Amino acid sequence: MSNPWLDIPLADYEGHMNSPEVQQLEVLSDLFYEAITLRRPSSIAVLGVAGGNGLDHIDGKITSRVVGLDVNPQYLDVVRRRYSQLPGLTLHCVDLAEQAINIEPVQLVHAALIFEHTGVSRALENAISLVADAGALSVVLQLPSKVSQEVGRSGFPSLQKLASHFSLIDPAVLRASLEERSFLLIHETRRELPASKAFWMGIFIHQ
Repeated sequence: MSNPWLDIPLADYEGHMNSPEVQQLEVLSDLFYEAITLRRPSSIAVLGVAGGNGLDHIDGKITSRVVGLDVNPQYLDVVRRRYSQLPGLTLHCVDLAEQAINIEPVQLVHAALIFEHTGVSRALENAISLVADAGALSVVLQLPSKVSQEVGRSGFPSLQKLASHFSLIDPAVLRASLEERSFLLIHETRRELPASKAFWMGIFIHQ
C-alpha cells in the first residue's frame, strides 16, 4: 500500500496546518523550541521533518549536527533549500514504520505527530535507536477531542487522505512503554488548539 504522505504536496500540508481551522504549525514550532531550549543539544534528529517547521530556532553555536528524516523526498528537497545554512545538516528519506534505520545517535530526537501515523512498533524502535547515551526523546502527541475529528478539515482536502492512517496514541501508554526501555519522563506540557483539540509533549531522558 502506498504511503499517503507521498501524495500530499508540502504546500497543502503547511497550508492545512496553518489554516484558521487548525492552527497547529506555530504551536509545533513553539514546542520544538521548548524542547531544544530545555535540552540544549549539540545534535538533533527530527522525525517527519516535512518542510522544516521550527528548524529556524536551532542555534548553530549550540547545535553542530542536525538530522532530518521523512518519507517524502520532495519535502527533504525543500528543507535542503530552506535550511542549507544549518550546521551538519543531513537528510534521510525513510519510512519509519517500515524500515530499520542505522544512523549515528544524537542528543535529542524530536518526534512530533509521528506515532499517530506510524504506530509505535518499528517507528518507536527507530526513534529509540537514534537517542545517544544520556540523550533525550521529545514526543508531541495529539490528545482526543469529543467534538471534532482527529484530522481536522480545512481548505486542503488532500489532507483527508491521512484520516484512515491516523490513530491517537495515549500518552500514558507511551510513557509506560518508554519506561520499560529505561526512558524517564522529565518534563511534560500541554497546549490547547482550536476545535477543542490539544497537544501533549513529553521529554524523556535515556537513563
